[in-house]
Amino acid sequence: MTTSERTRSLEAMTELDSAGLYRVLTWLSPAFPVGGFSYSGGIEWAVEAGDISDAASLRGWLSVMLTDGSGFCDAVFLAHVHRAVELGDMEALRRTAELAAAFVPSRERQLETTAQGRAFIEIVRSAWNCDGLDQTVAQCETVVYPVAVGLVGAAHGVSLVPLLNGFLHALTSNWISAGSRLVPLGQTDSQRVLGALEPIVAATAERALRASLDEIGSSTFRADLASLRHETQYTRLFRS
Repeated sequence: MTTSERTRSLEAMTELDSAGLYRVLTWLSPAFPVGGFSYSGGIEWAVEAGDISDAASLRGWLSVMLTDGSGFCDAVFLAHVHRAVELGDMEALRRTAELAAAFVPSRERQLETTAQGRAFIEIVRSAWNCDGLDQTVAQCETVVYPVAVGLVGAAHGVSLVPLLNGFLHALTSNWISAGSRLVPLGQTDSQRVLGALEPIVAATAERALRASLDEIGSSTFRADLASLRHETQYTRLFRS
């Protein structure tokens, strides 16, 4: 490869990376209208029950959710969907999407992930459509949120690693936002929790990139109960 060819190749890669970063920041921003602000993932009941009462207990709860709960599971689904779309393996995409849709412990959790998945796909179709996206989405009977993000990211040529890290950051930030309103916490304490969870988010992403679908599993029983009991909680601000 000549110097000029290498320069053009690097310029093309930089342009692609810049476009990918722009899309990750847009799609996973709180301003992207998928309705994430209306879901707490059971945190509302955990606050009501006294499991979460301050910044330290919120940090501990979310740490476990990331490493041993829905955070890790959703990250694995996203990674496998992204790879399946990149390879054009529609059978693997269908199997993963079906498993992800079934892998929810409660009615509210199902509402949360399916509603956000549908909203994500519809908004991208309207504002960020690309060749082949509709055909790829049509392969999935149900598109839950991590499947939607992985599928769209791969269809747009966005690299998996930044997409996955952005997804986990957005998920964690949304949980903290819910906790900050419910406990309540101040803005500084909320940022301290987010900062403390940074290495856990990074480790969860790295682990999810290596994990097979057979390694998916959750041991966050209290969080699953919180999601179930929230359905009949008397006073509620959130939908989950």
